Amino acid sequence: MKTIYDIQQFLKKFGTIIYIGDRVADLELMAAELKELYNSQLIETKDYQSAILLLRQEIRLETEKKRK
Repeated sequence: MKTIYDIQQFLKKFGTIIYIGDRVADLELMAAELKELYNSQLIETKDYQSAILLLRQEIRLETEKKRK
């Protein structure tokens, strides 16, 4: 996975569509959902790791934008 869109499409395969309206909250909820899928052994480790890294990076960028 290379983009947030890729993560959204990946989660859609499991019937999960996330849209709250707050970008950071959306990203955090995606991370929580991925963690649940990983803990339930429904997704592979490499998919989980790449998605979580991407989400953390995006959360950090969005948080920095809000501070400015």
